Amino acid sequence: MVPFLFLTRFDTMSRLSKNIRFLRKKAGLTQAELADKLGIKRAMISTYEEARSEPKLITLQHIAKFFGYNIHQLVEENIDSSTQVSADTSGQHLRILPVAIDPRDKTERITLIPEKASAGYTTGYSDAEFVQSLPHFNLPFAEVSQPKSYRVFQTKGDSMLPIEEGDYLICEYVTDWNDIKDLSCYVVVTKNEGVVYKRVINKLESTGELLLQSDNPAYDPYTIKGDDILEIWKSLGYTSFKLPDGKQQFFNLQAVADSLNELKHEISLLKAK
Repeated sequence: MVPFLFLTRFDTMSRLSKNIRFLRKKAGLTQAELADKLGIKRAMISTYEEARSEPKLITLQHIAKFFGYNIHQLVEENIDSSTQVSADTSGQHLRILPVAIDPRDKTERITLIPEKASAGYTTGYSDAEFVQSLPHFNLPFAEVSQPKSYRVFQTKGDSMLPIEEGDYLICEYVTDWNDIKDLSCYVVVTKNEGVVYKRVINKLESTGELLLQSDNPAYDPYTIKGDDILEIWKSLGYTSFKLPDGKQQFFNLQAVADSLNELKHEISLLKAK
């Protein structure tokens, strides 16, 4: 089994403690009853709610799953209030990224998110068990040999032609969303739109949004709010198993040549007048 590494950061647990207490009381549970359902000691619930200790990652995952929230919401949002914290664009607060580690040399492996798993990825992106169920591998390319985190996402739809449905995007994890370069291509994992691949214009500092554009003009651009973003991955390249149709390519080139000859003929007629 491939071991996993978790990249986490806790700046404060005060919001988490309030959320655990609020959700427990909302569910009508005592500390002992909640502890029993989570399989831990009652005293641990007390320390969590009083912010005297921090839950281990696996316990935090169990708490989030039990109450129907994700870890980001437990730690970064005021669940007992309609007001939520603004998006953590710089990555200074909690971010959890389960990654596979090669047991031979302890280097990070690349995780593949097939198209059929993309819907589940929006809820399981920080779940070690879900990520562990996905394929992992290494690629012998210098472009993905740096000590960074990489994912491969299989595409869906035709909004970014010539990249077609079923192609594989090789991507690098973006920690600081302020580093997004306008009109560059990114995979954006969102709560409401799912996993999308678009050209991005960064408006996080001005409006708190990203503008997403398709290369296919049949699709209109649209914006997403920073609070809707779960992860951002910079596209480095792609792999396709759809080879170009040489016959069709020849006809396309021939059509261009015919158009140029026709244009030259029309210019000649104009000069002769």
